[in-house]
Amino acid sequence: MTLTPEWRIRVDSWREELPRHIYRALGPVELAGFTTQEQLTADQVLQSDVRPMPPGTPWGAKWDYGWFRGRVVLPTEAEGRRIALKMDVGAESAVYVDGRAAGAVDDRHDAITLTTDGVPGTAYDIVLEAYAGHGPRVCHAGPTPPGRETVPEPPAAQAVVGRSTFGIWEEAVYQLWIDVETLYDLRESLDPNSLRVAEIDAGLRDFTLIVDLELPREAMLETVRAGRERLRPLLACVNGSTAPTMVAFGHGHLDVAWLWPLVESERKALRTLSTQLALMDEYPEHRFLQSQPALYRMLERSYPAFYRRVKDAVEAGQLVAEGATWVEPDTNIPGGESLVRQFIHGQRFFREELGVDCELLWLPDVFGYSGALPQIMRGCGVPYFSTHKIFWTYKGGDPFPYNTFTWEGIDGSEVLVHLHNDYTSRTNPASVIERWNERVQKDGFSSRLLPFGWGDGGGGPTRDHLEYLRRERDLEGVPRVSIDSPVAYFRDQEAEGWPEARYVGELYYQCHRGTYTSQARTKRGNRKSEVALREAELWGAAAQALGGYAYPQATMDEAWKSVLLNQFHDIIAGSSIRRVHEEAEAAYAAVIETASEVTGRACSSLVEADDALTVFNALSWPRTALVPLPEGWEGAADASGQALPAQTIDGEAWVEVALPACGWTTLRPAQRPAVPDTLRAAERLLENDLLRVELDERGAITSILEKATGQSWAAGPCNVFRMYKDVPTRFDAWDLDSMVTRTPVALDQPATIEVLAQGPLVARLRVSRPLHQSTLTQEMSLRRGSRSITFDTVVDWQERHKLLKVAFPVAIHAHEAVHEIQFGHIRRPNHASRPFDADRFEVPQQRWTALTEAKRGCAVLNDSKYGVSVPGNSINLTLLKSALAPDMTADRGRQAFTYAFYAWQGSFAESPVVRRGYELNHPVTVVPGAAGQRSLFSVDAENVIIETVKPAEDGSGDLVLRLYEAKRTATRCTLHTPPIARVLETDMLEREGRELAADGGRVPLTFRPFEIKTLRLGPQTGC
Repeated sequence: MTLTPEWRIRVDSWREELPRHIYRALGPVELAGFTTQEQLTADQVLQSDVRPMPPGTPWGAKWDYGWFRGRVVLPTEAEGRRIALKMDVGAESAVYVDGRAAGAVDDRHDAITLTTDGVPGTAYDIVLEAYAGHGPRVCHAGPTPPGRETVPEPPAAQAVVGRSTFGIWEEAVYQLWIDVETLYDLRESLDPNSLRVAEIDAGLRDFTLIVDLELPREAMLETVRAGRERLRPLLACVNGSTAPTMVAFGHGHLDVAWLWPLVESERKALRTLSTQLALMDEYPEHRFLQSQPALYRMLERSYPAFYRRVKDAVEAGQLVAEGATWVEPDTNIPGGESLVRQFIHGQRFFREELGVDCELLWLPDVFGYSGALPQIMRGCGVPYFSTHKIFWTYKGGDPFPYNTFTWEGIDGSEVLVHLHNDYTSRTNPASVIERWNERVQKDGFSSRLLPFGWGDGGGGPTRDHLEYLRRERDLEGVPRVSIDSPVAYFRDQEAEGWPEARYVGELYYQCHRGTYTSQARTKRGNRKSEVALREAELWGAAAQALGGYAYPQATMDEAWKSVLLNQFHDIIAGSSIRRVHEEAEAAYAAVIETASEVTGRACSSLVEADDALTVFNALSWPRTALVPLPEGWEGAADASGQALPAQTIDGEAWVEVALPACGWTTLRPAQRPAVPDTLRAAERLLENDLLRVELDERGAITSILEKATGQSWAAGPCNVFRMYKDVPTRFDAWDLDSMVTRTPVALDQPATIEVLAQGPLVARLRVSRPLHQSTLTQEMSLRRGSRSITFDTVVDWQERHKLLKVAFPVAIHAHEAVHEIQFGHIRRPNHASRPFDADRFEVPQQRWTALTEAKRGCAVLNDSKYGVSVPGNSINLTLLKSALAPDMTADRGRQAFTYAFYAWQGSFAESPVVRRGYELNHPVTVVPGAAGQRSLFSVDAENVIIETVKPAEDGSGDLVLRLYEAKRTATRCTLHTPPIARVLETDMLEREGRELAADGGRVPLTFRPFEIKTLRLGPQTGC
């Protein structure tokens, strides 16, 4: 007899009733407290003045923390019993017992174990810290109801105190409930005609006949124990020889910031890990992964005593410190060097603080994975990678084909990947079976990763998770479950041989395309900070090597950590609440100020006081730049005495300066020479010796004439602004829907155009026009001898649920576009021939996107824009996106950015497009004083870029250079340096490597396509 409808109703009734008998309150926990925004300790709270806060008390304004304290004295009934706290102050809370962090209360964790062996008369001091919140937490999109276009004001009180009690936890009843749920869940997942289901059904029927929950307590517990005995043989049945294995570990995915600010993340980290440490005390087999050094560091600074417990758990192997990067960063938006620094700072913390050399990159919730990652991972000693996000698509698309595979990056580097399916997994039998069955590969492997626990805001596993797993070690009908570190899983996979399945290039995520654009000021802060830190490191390292300057290693280290923290995937992606982005923008401003001060002091130490200027070029090739002169200077001569071409723009004198690679030149006052003027500027015209650019009444470019050939680069109006109604169907700040371009917003208003400069160095127009409810002012510039039209743009953005793009349809025939990514580029289709082609309608980039033919091409460059679409022959740069959730004021206000249109004749491999992208982003540095002219570093191959010059991380005084090949072609070249004693080629963590020849500052190098090299130079013998 199986479970007939009558029997099923009976079993379900017992299943529903059992949990009501697990906890029996013995008395209330009477609370008193106060609210504050200060960060306190439990000991401070025990000494503070408090007011009674009984159930029903409202408390906490926006951003407030409530501190509550109470006292529990165990009565006679508690003797020998397991005693639990059920605390409810109306918000997520950290719970301290006698000053020790004992766990957390949230919507998934509702009981704190006080003792497993109660002693009457024992007193416990209870302290709670709870976050009141900050109003509605809106994420989802959809049309905005009338009246909701402004930020809603939260109520005066964010939370209300609930009822808190202490009581007896009937462990026998709890264990029976897990037994029953395990078997019931299992039978629901098996063949209903199987013998296994029939035997389970018999046991469940008997359980309802044995267990009598209406008897007095002791008699009832006797029936509970008898019921467990009846079910025990069913839980002892084991699998056969072909059962798969799930390697399980606890996880509580904790966003460093998202719907809460950074200060709340510190508390969330404490709550999560205190809960998990308590579970480890009771379940020695428990393993919990915490991947982000930034969170460990928060604990170290704010909760030092608790942090010592955390370190003990890491040393014991129960807390798994793996992850490799400083935070779980977005990998589309950070620059290449930033991704390397994520590993440098992350690996250093894990190694020095926790004694761990990480082997796993753990990015479960990141919105796509750069094709540069495999090489960076390998260069930082990380061979394994895992995520689940690629499978979390909700818009259809082309399903990803693999779970376990070899991932080959753009340079050929390989890492071993396993994609699990969730980071908030349950561990009941049906969930474990589902995790195995939903694998997309059916052949070639017999085990999977099973992260389990509640996440997004932290929390992690509960006792239920671990109790289920104890029953599922080898339970017939469920995959075998082994609790272990994820690295153990990868090592076992590697020992069996790398999988034949291979995936080449980026792991593009087919959702969340809006994250390339949302919160433009945050993204601009990131790019400008990366540039500022690069300049500060180069000139600081040079000034230190030349003597007389003490490089501020600790200051720069902290500046980098600030940038890395804000590259967390819900900060830099633009998907957090308003306060998070305000704090990120302030942090970036502080980094830029710090880096600029370092650059200024370092460069000043390299010059001597004189009536002169010295101009510094941080790029690794000679360049020509326009430089403003001090007041009173009419013109200038360079270090050789050659008078430089000059022009007055808005009353300020500018000169055109030729600068050496990674070096400087000195300017002195001089008379202006006569310069042939090949430039023209009129209301609708810009022209130089190479291009003739014509505009219409809206400021759009109607023609970009190549004067040598008579052909126009424009296939239609260029620099055309396109606005669309942007109401994503799921996640507002995260998404761009494929149909967004079907909802255009008319931008028909004419522009005001005025001439600002007419040569001889630069011709410039100012275009001013309305854009719907916003206004735009743009300075359009064309320099002599240049094929680049630059657009310095300011928008007063006052839109809601709108998307702004600028389009450049060009006369280039190609089937794919070329997009710069970190340390290289990637080619993506510009058509929708197949589903995966169509899904890439919006893609990420770094500094440029290009369309090319065999012997010519053009690109749109940018200084802070990461999203782009290329339908057919049009490069459409995505400029602004005004989401309403989770920040209803996203991007409102002044927005400043620069982009450029650049065209060239010749092959892509021969083009200077990579250099032009750098030049748009890296202005020169000018300081008073004289230093002659000098080049510190250069490379004799145009496709090899010196990305970074910096002091060694270990403070040894060595210099570190990071170079890469940028055009996907094997290259032999020579690096020119000052005289040095030795050169080592190291890994990216700057660890000892092989010695290279360095003949008088000439270092021969060989690059494979897109290869990154890290060189360690030192000691210097006359830099």
